[in-house]
Amino acid sequence: MTNPMAPAAGTPLTPGNSAPDFTLPTAPDRTVSLRDFRGRPVVLVFYPADWSPVCGDQVALYNEILPEFDRHGAQILGISVDGVWCHKAFTDNRKLRFPLLSDFEPKGAVARRYGVYREGEGITERALFVIDPEGIIRWSFVSPIGVNPGADGILLALDALGQQVGA
Repeated sequence: MTNPMAPAAGTPLTPGNSAPDFTLPTAPDRTVSLRDFRGRPVVLVFYPADWSPVCGDQVALYNEILPEFDRHGAQILGISVDGVWCHKAFTDNRKLRFPLLSDFEPKGAVARRYGVYREGEGITERALFVIDPEGIIRWSFVSPIGVNPGADGILLALDALGQQVGA
């Protein structure tokens, strides 16, 4: 049954919306829920596929700057429609130190809730969401599928969150 309140695919959630909660596998025997990180900022990184060159560069960049995310107390979570075994191989190959979550079954269910599932291709948009400690989306960005969005927007959004919390 379709939720009439959910955004249509291709209409990403915008700042001010509550971030839909989810529980996704990060390994065959382990799951992660968005609510597990309530009380701290979360960066959701939706990306099309583990082994694509642009995706590899994007997650490698975030892995390199993990100390910046840590400085903000933020948890980064990668999400694609790839399965957990594919994520494990990719994580091991790239030596990633943040979780990749599998939105595999039902395929793209979480991406659909965030409005970033590409129905015709069966993959997610290259989309970023910064969620505040209370679970509200404070910044979002959808990059062209073939373009690495980098980290500047994420870090600026985290800086702004820090200023709001400190005010």
